[in-house]
Amino acid sequence: MNTSYVFFADGFEEIEALTTVDIMRRAGMQVVTVSINPTLEATGAHGVVVKADALIADVDLTSAEWLICPGGMPGASNLAACKPLTDALLAQHAKGGKIAAICASPSVIFGPLGLLEGRNAVCYPGMEDGMTGAIVGTESVAIDGNITTGNGPAAAAAFGLAIAHQSMGEEITHQVVKGMLLVRN
Repeated sequence: MNTSYVFFADGFEEIEALTTVDIMRRAGMQVVTVSINPTLEATGAHGVVVKADALIADVDLTSAEWLICPGGMPGASNLAACKPLTDALLAQHAKGGKIAAICASPSVIFGPLGLLEGRNAVCYPGMEDGMTGAIVGTESVAIDGNITTGNGPAAAAAFGLAIAHQSMGEEITHQVVKGMLLVRN
């Protein structure tokens, strides 16, 4: 299994980023958190400071399993302005590699890059105008081929579980769900 990367920028939505990382790690996935800032620290939209595992300049994204963009504002805009990240997303998508975005990021990053053309996708309600070419749904998480999108903070667990399920399968994902007490049986 290749390493997956979750990107942090100042203004990121803490629950979306950290819940996704937590679920992926519980499922046994190799996940590296990546700061696009000049330092490892990124301050979330609600003032939570997080120290990432690596700087974007220090990671090789060419063989990634997943490239994942949490939402939050201005976090999504900051990620969208990061050329190394947008170049990596375009390259990952071009080879059919897995990419994911939640909340504002499908609209602010994926839509403008043309990644959603003809794809089922969701975003934070009210941000649909940025979903260029997408078939915009109303569910909390949408999976269409190599692209997974989520609609906002309340979907963070479902988003993380959808990513884990695609990589690790039903049995491991169910174990994570049970361990998190998301089901009783």
